[in-house]
Amino acid sequence: MGQADVSLPQWASLFGNRLIDLLGWRLIDARPDEGWVRAGFNGKEEFCAAGGFLQGGILSAMLDATMSAAVFAMTHGKLYPPTISMAVHFLAPARPGPITGEARVTQLGKRVAFVEGRLTADDGTLLTTASTSVRLVEAAKAIR
Repeated sequence: MGQADVSLPQWASLFGNRLIDLLGWRLIDARPDEGWVRAGFNGKEEFCAAGGFLQGGILSAMLDATMSAAVFAMTHGKLYPPTISMAVHFLAPARPGPITGEARVTQLGKRVAFVEGRLTADDGTLLTTASTSVRLVEAAKAIR
């Protein structure tokens, strides 16, 4: 699949405009039945720590947004996934510029889901990996 399916739920309602605008989040591709998404981010200079690389908390937020989107897509917008826990592994320094996130739901239960994610630089360098567990909440009750 090349382009994202325009029939997917409104992604802005999942994250709130402030967060996706700040991170430069955009949906690139999704396979909802597989619980998989690819998203793009803008690694801004303003996100850098003193060493000139993107700060780890920003990268974690990008991962969290991507992994949440995978659950949201797989449930066709019916379930909102607040994070219970997340383990992030920083594998390479992230320079400012385009960053791609991918995430896949590994298990979708009745109350909890498990998701794996990764961020890569524009040149294909693997920057971070993560795994998360999320609670499953009816989106109609969670999203304002």
